[in-house]
Amino acid sequence: MAMSRGQLLGNRANGRNPQTVEWFLELLILALAFGSSWLSLPVTGSVLPKGQIVESRQDTGNKWVDTWTSMPQLVEPGNLPPAPFTSQNAVFKDATLRQTLHVSIGADRIRLQISNTFGGSDLLITEAAIALPTGGEAGVGGIEASPIAGLTFSGSASVTIPQGEVIYSDPIDFSVAAESMLTLTLYLATGQSGNSITGHPGSRTTSWMQDGNQVNATEISGSSVAHWYFVSGVEAWAPATASSFVILGDSIADGRGSDDNKNNRWPDLLLARMQTNQLTEIGVNNQAAGGNRVLQDGLGSSLISRYKRDAIQQEGVKYIMIFEGVNDIGTTGTDENSQTQLGDNLISAFTQIANDARAAGILIFAATITPFSGTGQSYSDPTREATRQRVNAWFTSSGLFDAVVDFDAIIRDPATPSQLAPEYNGGDYLHPNIAGYQAIADGFPLDIFTAASSKRAV
Repeated sequence: MAMSRGQLLGNRANGRNPQTVEWFLELLILALAFGSSWLSLPVTGSVLPKGQIVESRQDTGNKWVDTWTSMPQLVEPGNLPPAPFTSQNAVFKDATLRQTLHVSIGADRIRLQISNTFGGSDLLITEAAIALPTGGEAGVGGIEASPIAGLTFSGSASVTIPQGEVIYSDPIDFSVAAESMLTLTLYLATGQSGNSITGHPGSRTTSWMQDGNQVNATEISGSSVAHWYFVSGVEAWAPATASSFVILGDSIADGRGSDDNKNNRWPDLLLARMQTNQLTEIGVNNQAAGGNRVLQDGLGSSLISRYKRDAIQQEGVKYIMIFEGVNDIGTTGTDENSQTQLGDNLISAFTQIANDARAAGILIFAATITPFSGTGQSYSDPTREATRQRVNAWFTSSGLFDAVVDFDAIIRDPATPSQLAPEYNGGDYLHPNIAGYQAIADGFPLDIFTAASSKRAV
């Protein structure tokens, strides 16, 4: 099987940047050994251990840029699909899965990333197709009758993704508009063995599943859940001037408290604002997950272990924002020594991430940690609040970041700064409501993209 253009080949769960010295040396050795014909050498599988195929349309001046991402996680038992789509021995056996994805920037050519990062076995995708959802809506089981485009992987309609790997589809000519919905339908003949699969439970978007091969069916009306499975990215073949803005966060960026199928998380609302303010070539990519922490694994890999995979190594990334820390503070003991040590460790981790981003030529932003004090909120404690204030003060004074956005100031209660403003409280004193998400999006300074670029260039 010949290797196809644009396929991601064998990034492990902890991530590998294909543009490393090691990769370059391997490429050079291959070129010297086989000459210009080496790209056509047959391979024994659709995933190789190292490297990346060079996109054959580079002469257009375009490049790959993420237009949609979802932070991959190990799906917990309670978030697996319902029976019969989950059994004791397999998930999605002889089943079709249909999901809708909210792309940020438009393109006429795309490719999709399928992840088996946390799978307990190899993952066979028997057939896959993309289409436009009925009425352009999120979370619907129907698709428009045309176009329905089958995906290929190294020219084959099926692909086996080894345990711990991710893979891209072959690039496909398929037009998507900015801020539009794209439907991905997958059929798994044998399913994934065991009950360990990769997904994203906090999709806030309905996914549909039905027995048998329904890839080309215009309507799926079986069971549904508000989770994503397997899909972790959509990339746009975009002009050289396009770029990606990656948000690293927890449940507040993942949209806890937002409406299912409405795309009203604050990153979605920010995207809408950017699209109407001449920032149409910046993809907004949400790499957040509920419960995520900076220092310790929990609901998903810790930020310190995933930031390279989820941000620095993403295609077309130019800007990264860190908006995390509240779950570390809220799950650490309330004694002063524990909180002091935690503050030190958070600052050290944020310093490492900022330095690595800057070394990669990426502009790095931070957002201040928002309030969490209030009656009945388990995180609420004066010592924890002191850590929040300490870390926020460090964000603004460290000089490490190309910009710091004060989310704290946007949604806190002026009368009680340790709490969310009543009009923005989602009910638990930790998560904003939709009005709070809108306030964050509205208060986000759009000029930081150009200002930070100009500042770094000086």
